[in-house]
Amino acid sequence: MSIPRALLSVSDKAGLVDFARRLHDAGVQLIASGGTARQLAAAELPVAAVEDLTGFPEILDGRVKTLHPAVHGGILARRTSEHLDELAAHNLAPIDLVVVNLYPFQQTVARPNVTLAVAVEQIDIGGVALLRAAAKNHESVTVICDPADYDAVAAAVANGGVDDALRMQLALKAFQHTAAYDSAISSYLAAQITGESADDESTLPQQINLSLTQFQLNRYGENPHQQGGLYAYSGEGAAFEQLHGKEMSYNNWLDLDGSWSSAQDFSQPTVSIIKHGNPCGLASATTLEAAYEKALASDPVSAFGSVISVNRPLDAATAKSMSGLFVEIIAAPAYDEEALALLRKKKNLRILLARPVVDHPLSVRSIYGGVLVQEVDRSQADMDPLTWRVASQRQPTPAQLADLAFAWRVARHVKSNAIVYVQDEATIGVGAGQMSRVDSVMVAGHKAGERAQGAVMASDAFFPFADGIEAAAAHGIAAVVQPGGSLRDDEVIAAVDKMGLVMVFTGTRHFRH
Repeated sequence: MSIPRALLSVSDKAGLVDFARRLHDAGVQLIASGGTARQLAAAELPVAAVEDLTGFPEILDGRVKTLHPAVHGGILARRTSEHLDELAAHNLAPIDLVVVNLYPFQQTVARPNVTLAVAVEQIDIGGVALLRAAAKNHESVTVICDPADYDAVAAAVANGGVDDALRMQLALKAFQHTAAYDSAISSYLAAQITGESADDESTLPQQINLSLTQFQLNRYGENPHQQGGLYAYSGEGAAFEQLHGKEMSYNNWLDLDGSWSSAQDFSQPTVSIIKHGNPCGLASATTLEAAYEKALASDPVSAFGSVISVNRPLDAATAKSMSGLFVEIIAAPAYDEEALALLRKKKNLRILLARPVVDHPLSVRSIYGGVLVQEVDRSQADMDPLTWRVASQRQPTPAQLADLAFAWRVARHVKSNAIVYVQDEATIGVGAGQMSRVDSVMVAGHKAGERAQGAVMASDAFFPFADGIEAAAAHGIAAVVQPGGSLRDDEVIAAVDKMGLVMVFTGTRHFRH
């Protein structure tokens, strides 16, 4: 289909002028609304304003500008003689290309302290109507909702027109885009209603509408007989850009999620080394290089073939230290040029750059017959040692308290039953996912070895019996942080005092299944 006339009305103006110029050079007549028209005119491109087409000015502070038969008639008309004659009878003409992206509702409500009134003004009406009209009539009309598609469409127009397959693909993308947009609005409004009426009983929405877009089809899922892929929330970009290395797998993404979230949970330069979903080494220090060396020392055997994330731009010194270990993935918020050059020498190493994404406070997990939804575990109150209760007779030293705070924060990133041994703000042994808490204590003690002497331990949930504490003491643990709340807390406290240990209660547990 050739493109004689195009309507452009975009909120995100990235790439707009170059795209419009390519359309103009191909002989396309440009029509635009509001700020889009002003930007094209400033670039000295011939452009007709929407009000010239409709004969009616924008009204209601711009709330109504494209909702008019001159616009929607031109978009929705079939290219039959009957419809074309009807348009001509009303002095109207077809519109062959619609380029629209919507008001940034998702980005607006993701900002802190946004009021309902501000959020409502970012609900696009005319733009959604334009996209749906053009997508419905994709047999004759090309629709673009994403600047990433400018190049493909401009090239097609320059070569004579847009083919059926591309128009269909773009129409599907437009409907997916508006569906995700409506989903975001409904979820936001549901949360507002729930928050106002729940009396602090629940902040979960009554209804959740999910719209996901496939970003990557993996070779397979967790195992070769399972299909798997990466999906992102529709209308949002991917969270990571891959700079180097072979394709990410399903399991790679899972491990990266654990590694990235755990590293970002700390304020000091921090390195998280993940293997099979659990930290085998996590440490903070004054520099990333020092944090990496401490994290690696935690369990260098398990670190082979691991996933590593950092919470600072990755520098050359740290990259050089990492080069001696076989690693599947490295993720960072930024990379020094020298660091990137060093890492790229490893052909298969996947190097990922994190991108800012919309913060989603809910975790959604599939189960048989439905999904489980919960808030993401980001509690901060119990991470402050000033909120803890010292349950033992012996008081923690400042150094112990610092390590206990570090261990407690690590514990919420370890699969339950979670036990974390820490010394000098670095893990030295991790026991994860055991059916018995005592077994987790023994696994962490085995990993720590002699380093456990005088170290501290965190447990994600309470000790139901004293045996777990006694096993930790046998390994040399001197201080323990745990939620407390067991029916046998008195028994456990008595055992702690008998052994001369320190024990503090946080009052909060951090199961991670």
